Amino acid sequence: MLEQTGVPTTADINNVLPGAKRFAQGPVAVFECFQNIPCNPCVEACPRGAISIGADINERPQLDESKCNGCGICLAHCPGLSIFVVDCAYNPQEALIKLPYEYLPLPVAGQLADALSRTGETIALAQVQRVQQNKNKTTVVWVSVPKAQAMNIRGIAIRKED
Repeated sequence: MLEQTGVPTTADINNVLPGAKRFAQGPVAVFECFQNIPCNPCVEACPRGAISIGADINERPQLDESKCNGCGICLAHCPGLSIFVVDCAYNPQEALIKLPYEYLPLPVAGQLADALSRTGETIALAQVQRVQQNKNKTTVVWVSVPKAQAMNIRGIAIRKED
């Protein structure tokens, strides 16, 4: 399916998600990297040593959930825009998601956005909490979203002002 549509299946996604217990503990990186390609910037970027690839650089990254604190440094270094940070402990109704963002103009904190699924469909409303610009790296946008949609939201579209 991924090869034809570019969209991972539910099984693909479930194979890379951290466990529910880890999500309940606070922010954690989610690696939606589904293809074996020669890539390792995330491994080099992680200050906690939570990411490994193994002897073959073509292998997909593996996350040691116990070492990950959800800082998102790996996210900003990923050239494939395949890493997200999800914090399901953000508050009782919402999750906080850190997303890679490479569009202009950049959103601003407080701005509303359409929360997009992996297929680009609007599935919820998001509020921008922070915009983290990184020198020579991908901008990271922090958005609060309904907790029930946290595992489905992987992008945003800034709403045009009326």
